[in-house]
Amino acid sequence: MADTQQVDAKAARRVAKLARQIGAFAKAHGGAEAQVAYLGQRGARIVLVGTDGDWGDLVAPTYATAQQAVEKSGLTVHEAFDGEFAAKVKTGPYEWKRMAGIQIGG
Repeated sequence: MADTQQVDAKAARRVAKLARQIGAFAKAHGGAEAQVAYLGQRGARIVLVGTDGDWGDLVAPTYATAQQAVEKSGLTVHEAFDGEFAAKVKTGPYEWKRMAGIQIGG
């Protein structure tokens, strides 16, 4: 029973920490929206897009942890990273150079 409580407490702390990080990102960027993507055994990726177009991401140990953290932060959550949501991302020279390098094989 104590082991279950320790695991639950650890998971709750992880959710709270991720929610704080998400909230800090949103505050720094005038608000934000999110999308959670399953990464397999690695967990889940939380993609954040700020109102200003800046973006970032966090990795959670499980999809459930990621979902709980985003819900706790109060952000709008998108099912997929496409359409209007993806169009909100501001890309700069660095991203374009990286994308071109990947296309060319470098």
